[in-house]
Amino acid sequence: MPYNEMLRCATQLTRRQLLHHFTTLRATTTQAHSSNPLDSSNYINLLEACIRSKSLAQAKTIHQHLIKTKTHIESRSLLLDKLARLYLTCNQLDVARRVFDEIPQPNAILCNLFIRAYAWNGPFERAIQFYYAMLESGVEPTKYTYPFVLKACSALQALQVGEDIHRHAKRLGLDSDVYVCTALIDLYAKCGEVVAAESVFDGMLCKDVVAWNAMIAGFSLHGLYDDTVRLVVRMQGAGTTPNASTIVAVLPAVAQANALSQGKAIHGYSLRRRFSDDVVLSTALLDMYAKCQCMVYSRRIFDAMSVRNEVCWSAMIGAYVGCDSMRETMSLFDEMVVKDMRKVTRVTLGSILRACTKLIDLSGGRRVHCYAIKSGFELSTMVGNTILSMYAKCGIIDDAFRLFDIMEPKDTVSYGAIISGCVQNGYAKEALLIFHQMQLSGIDPDLATMAGVLPACSHLAALQHGACGHGYSIVRGFVNDTSICNALIDMYSKCGKIHIGRQVFDRMLKRDTISWNAMIVGYGIHGLGIKAISQIHSMQAAGMKPDDVTFIGLLSACSHSGLVTEGKHWFSAMTRDFSIIPRMEHYICMVDLLARTGLLAEAYNFIQDMPFEADVQVWSALLAACRVHNDIELGEEVSRKIQGLGSEGTGNLVLLSNMYSSVGRWDDAAHVRIKQKDQGLKKSPGCSWVEINGVIHGFLGGDQSHPESAQIHEKLEELLVDMKGMGYCAENSLVLQDVEEEEKERILLYHSEKLAIAYGILHLSPWKPIFVTKNLRVCGDCHAAIKFISLVTKREISIRDVSRFHHFSDGNCSCADFW
Repeated sequence: MPYNEMLRCATQLTRRQLLHHFTTLRATTTQAHSSNPLDSSNYINLLEACIRSKSLAQAKTIHQHLIKTKTHIESRSLLLDKLARLYLTCNQLDVARRVFDEIPQPNAILCNLFIRAYAWNGPFERAIQFYYAMLESGVEPTKYTYPFVLKACSALQALQVGEDIHRHAKRLGLDSDVYVCTALIDLYAKCGEVVAAESVFDGMLCKDVVAWNAMIAGFSLHGLYDDTVRLVVRMQGAGTTPNASTIVAVLPAVAQANALSQGKAIHGYSLRRRFSDDVVLSTALLDMYAKCQCMVYSRRIFDAMSVRNEVCWSAMIGAYVGCDSMRETMSLFDEMVVKDMRKVTRVTLGSILRACTKLIDLSGGRRVHCYAIKSGFELSTMVGNTILSMYAKCGIIDDAFRLFDIMEPKDTVSYGAIISGCVQNGYAKEALLIFHQMQLSGIDPDLATMAGVLPACSHLAALQHGACGHGYSIVRGFVNDTSICNALIDMYSKCGKIHIGRQVFDRMLKRDTISWNAMIVGYGIHGLGIKAISQIHSMQAAGMKPDDVTFIGLLSACSHSGLVTEGKHWFSAMTRDFSIIPRMEHYICMVDLLARTGLLAEAYNFIQDMPFEADVQVWSALLAACRVHNDIELGEEVSRKIQGLGSEGTGNLVLLSNMYSSVGRWDDAAHVRIKQKDQGLKKSPGCSWVEINGVIHGFLGGDQSHPESAQIHEKLEELLVDMKGMGYCAENSLVLQDVEEEEKERILLYHSEKLAIAYGILHLSPWKPIFVTKNLRVCGDCHAAIKFISLVTKREISIRDVSRFHHFSDGNCSCADFW
């Protein structure tokens, strides 16, 4: 048989037979090499056979032979064309591109094949670059060029480039082609230009089912339920029957509108048309039912599916997560991995990890983490971020730090997750350090990151950092977001600038319940109870309904301002006017309100009349008041109540010990301290911190570890002399230790808040106010001393202790000595 004939028949042969014929051809042509040039038709036929059979190994062998004998090959461009197509068919895009670059004058058909390959497989930018290179080389696009290059624009949401390509198509008269128009509709819809998409659609002379589906999908994508349904009706009126893809396009809009009855009707239509075997449609249906909170139907569809792919499993798992059915999520994950032996996708892993986070299931989370490592997904930034968030929210911050340190690359979500985790677990200072690391790395913080950073500033009372965060949020346009404004209100309130918090509140475009609550709580901790009450009236006038958190803030505000009558009124109004059942936190506030004002017996009776058993916090509020009002007898009874609950903490033992010490019962006080030591409980040391030029400096009571300790102590000695000259006398009775009076004065002088104030005086300009934060309640002596210090230094001094603010100025405090 002649070789030309043999090669034409080769299109019907197997890959092994192809290789045999090529080997025979190569041997024959090698012998004839010196006298006759090779017949290019032989290679063309062989390459076409390889294209049909997708024989990559044979393609490489032919390519090698062509390179060796290239000087003897006729029709070289045609051969390279065939070879480039062969590599494209075998998904060897980079190699195909190198072959393409050797073709002197490529044709439009081959260019279209490359654009299509890039549009389908990426990188999408290459499809666009290839299109413009095609224009520059003088190759005129055809109607087959534009659908694929527009598809790439759609994937990148490159609207401006797409509009430019639209103009090119119009100049060539190709903008009326049904395929080009469909691609344009898809582009404009995915770029948010629904009006432009509809304009293209309405201008089409001939619409096929794909064009209708593209427009329907565009409306559905943007949640335009009425427009979507209207277009489906119009489609059927025009004589085009909806297919399975139409149903898939409609269902997201149905789900978003929560139109369950319409969804059921569409499901019935699908069954009548026998679309039930379509795996994509079944997945869309189960997703629709899940988003309409009809999980029973979702699961029925899932169980009835004869074929399930990774998308089906992911959709069902995501459906359970979306409906807060976390245990079902974990069960389905086990079924997927163990029974179905299905490989889990990154998206599915993310859903499973969110379920573990919601359940605070550390064991399950670690198991999924191990699976991610085995599957090679840990290196995925998306999966890594979700694991990071899981560890942080489960309180395992050390593991979160370790994972964060080895993650590469890190994105805004990575930084946002670790910053939020730090704040939630009490590592506010570390959160700010990581935030600065993020900025130095060149990654711009996004809205979610700022929502995590601002609470860290609140916790540390880091006003300078918070103000910088506010400025950044303004520049980036984040202040239009309600959650950011809420965080700013909280930050300014807790940094002693309630008036700036009010300015943020007044400028908000939209306020939610959290906004109003933040202002009420802010007024409360500043001792502005009347303003807090005024705020709830304004809240109601604005049409907002108070929630249970609103009343916690309001009752706390009444407590800090001594507004007993008002507090009782609002506690009763909760149930009577707002149908809110008081919970433990509301009772704690009421006990604190009554006890703080000296109504200890009434507070005790109030606890006894509670509809459920009081917890340790309720009794602790009364015990703290017994300490303030020196009611030893009631304090001992309350202490016994706390012991009976089996939750005797450090704070309660310290309160009892201090009560005994205050009346000279040293043996009883020592007995309590021994008991505290035997239980392994330690008293939290008094700690205060002050922010100086963006740096936070911390001090412990009696601290001498600071580098400038000598200067700080010297400044306090100077202040003590001046204060005594103005009538200050140390309240030595507050030193609950059996030591000499002079030693008691020294102990009081070096309390942590006084050390912080002295450091502020040394380093801040005389006109600058000093702001100090303390982890415990400010003591009576410090309160009296700071009033004198504000008079001596003619400075404004603000202290934020564990429960409220004290603003000192000209010898007075904003609390009016009630705290």
